[in-house]
Amino acid sequence: MTYFIWGAIVLVMLSMILVIYRLIKGPNPSDRVVALDSIGVSLIALIGMFSIMVDTSFYLEIILLLAILSFIGTVAFSKFIEKGDIIERDSSR
Repeated sequence: MTYFIWGAIVLVMLSMILVIYRLIKGPNPSDRVVALDSIGVSLIALIGMFSIMVDTSFYLEIILLLAILSFIGTVAFSKFIEKGDIIERDSSR
């Protein structure tokens, strides 16, 4: 079981390296947003596998926090790409 987890960790790390390349060299901003979201998912997977390896549930709270932050970041970047503004302000006040 330990060899399987180590192999999965290595594969996720290799995929993170490729996604970081896409984050840096992405031809348009939407590719970069997807790459950033993929990094968040990969980081969550790595922490989950580490939690299984050390046999503790402490890291599950960290996984939940990272998932929430990744979701909020993806929504904010997507809204910024679409409208150019994250928080809309009413100019009629």
